[in-house]
Amino acid sequence: MPLPSLLCVAFAAGIAAAIAGKVELRISPRPALLTRSFMAFLLFCVFVLIPVSVYFYAFHGDWFLLYTVDVRRVPSALALVGFGVQAALGALGFLVGASMVRNQREGLGGVLVGIALVCAGGVAGVARDRLAVVGSFAQYRGGFGLEPYAAGALLQGTIVMSAILLVGVAALLFRLRSSGRRGD
Repeated sequence: MPLPSLLCVAFAAGIAAAIAGKVELRISPRPALLTRSFMAFLLFCVFVLIPVSVYFYAFHGDWFLLYTVDVRRVPSALALVGFGVQAALGALGFLVGASMVRNQREGLGGVLVGIALVCAGGVAGVARDRLAVVGSFAQYRGGFGLEPYAAGALLQGTIVMSAILLVGVAALLFRLRSSGRRGD
């Protein structure tokens, strides 16, 4: 999964988490970022979303960044800030979703989740040429030694990491939804 797709997924997961935690968000006078629902979402970011991004960055970095920059030239501190920005984008999604929940507009939130997920998938269509091949930044720029995406370990890694991300999101949403039911 390339970085733009994971950013869209982070935003969508934030909104979806707020919608799933709507019972708490509606009755709690606390700011949205101080609720248990947000803490659960933050744990999801720290233990699932960010590690998936780190995997792609560490093992397939040039492809992950769509060959826009050479990963070897990116300072590690900047990469760390980038992962923080991804979590912040998820938190922004949660705030947007919480605002919609508190204004009883979950339907609009669901539409935004759908749009963000379509955008995440749309990256594959927009950057098809870049994502279809795997290699280093120099190989991509020079047009030599590239392997097809479907023939390498990256496809297997994408399948495994996508499954982990899907299970993580499903577990988060189930946990938030079921904890709201117990509070009724």
